[in-house]
Amino acid sequence: MPAHPLVEGIDKIIKEFALSVSFPKKVSEEARSLEGKISPLEVEHRVDLRQEVVVTIDGETAKDFDDAVSVSSLRSGGFRLKVSIADVSYFVWPGSTIDQEAYKRATSTYFPDRCVPMLPEKLSNDLCSLVPHQDRLTMTAEMDFDAEGKKNSHRFYRSIIRSAARLTYTKVKKILVDEDAELCSSYKLLLPDLKLMAQLAQKLQEVRRKRGSLDFDLPEPSIELDLEERKIERIVKAERNMAHRLIEEFMIAANEAVAEFVTENIQPMIYRIHGEPDPEKVKDFSVLLNNLGYAFRFGKKVDPKIFITIIDAVRGRPEERMVNTLLLRTMSRAIYEAKNQGHFGLASTCYTHFTSPIRRYPDLVVHRILNSLLEREQRKTKVQRNGGSESVLQRIATHCSERERNSMKAEWASRDLAATLFMKTKVGKEYEGIIASVTKFGFFVELIPFFVEGLVSMRNLTDDYYVFHEKAHMIVGRKKKKKFQIGLPVKIRVKGVNFEKRWVDFEVV
Repeated sequence: MPAHPLVEGIDKIIKEFALSVSFPKKVSEEARSLEGKISPLEVEHRVDLRQEVVVTIDGETAKDFDDAVSVSSLRSGGFRLKVSIADVSYFVWPGSTIDQEAYKRATSTYFPDRCVPMLPEKLSNDLCSLVPHQDRLTMTAEMDFDAEGKKNSHRFYRSIIRSAARLTYTKVKKILVDEDAELCSSYKLLLPDLKLMAQLAQKLQEVRRKRGSLDFDLPEPSIELDLEERKIERIVKAERNMAHRLIEEFMIAANEAVAEFVTENIQPMIYRIHGEPDPEKVKDFSVLLNNLGYAFRFGKKVDPKIFITIIDAVRGRPEERMVNTLLLRTMSRAIYEAKNQGHFGLASTCYTHFTSPIRRYPDLVVHRILNSLLEREQRKTKVQRNGGSESVLQRIATHCSERERNSMKAEWASRDLAATLFMKTKVGKEYEGIIASVTKFGFFVELIPFFVEGLVSMRNLTDDYYVFHEKAHMIVGRKKKKKFQIGLPVKIRVKGVNFEKRWVDFEVV
């Protein structure tokens, strides 16, 4: 039986973006030789958290669990948060065969039907993955917050944990929001801890919001497959619930704390930076908002707090996703840098990536830098596992930014392919949609019943001669003055699909 069209298509995308599926023989052999048994001597040099209630919260299909969390109350009325991250640096040493391959890949790439991992499966899904009821080596960021969510202190240490449960975002949401009786009963021992986590996450979110940190609610497509029946069942908007936000808050707090600690100790570092938006792009965005009926005044220096006001203003409205997407495009792209330039989107003066070393190489380097500092402080060993000089770190940062971009493009291409395959069976049918973006060659429409976009080409608008108005994000008929503007509703018919270009063709009804 021939391969599923989606499988074949993603195989082509993998080649197109030069991604490596299989690992070289030497890498596989080195991975197989790694010992999973933890020696008593190693445990002696770590903080033992195995008696604490530590849990992982991930998606339904996740296998590489690289972060676990625990929260406790302080006598002062505050909170103690411990974010324990898989200690990949224990297994993967600088210059090793696995390390060289991980650097080359720089990131894991996720497709609807598979993952192209940064690390061999022996590490990503086994030795490093924080599976429940198994001893695992971790790096812990411990942070104390007051009752209002303001951080008072932080400390970092090598640790060993034993996850009490592998929870999912769906389960946590059902427990904390829906108060599902069956799940609450099944996880009654964890219920107090989960409630405490929710309280802290809400406080952290409020603190971030007050300082101007943006909280984009840009949904991802959820592609539901039935490969046995050889079809894509649905493409819908992936749910982003309070459990997602809970983990996001904890990871942001840990990333920020690590960046602050390393910077305070004047150690070369890889930062995650996000520059201020380009003034011209902000001006264009202001014109768009005005055309949509939103009047906002932007100063010469853009304050991120005004973007919070915009995000709030469009929340729940038909144009919400479109405005948020354009707002994101107005901003600079987040990248890795060896020099700290702050993170505009998070309104953070100092930020890094520390929480996903299984799937991101910069996180692994940050772990090594943190290890080096801890060893220097404790003076228990002369072993150096730091990331290197600033020039070396800049080379790594540039390479990882490029590989990250390539990986994202491959993931986007796979989603477009899935949409094309899904809409193949819908040719000739009519749907309601919202104009999501306008270009000189036509406009893209996001369908209301499905999380799919398609193109209405300018050449298919035969009732008039249409002119593209770039600043206003609209096209207007020269004679009849009919306009198609971003954010407006429109009824379309599926005209066809183009597998080579991976897009769907619509025509206006």
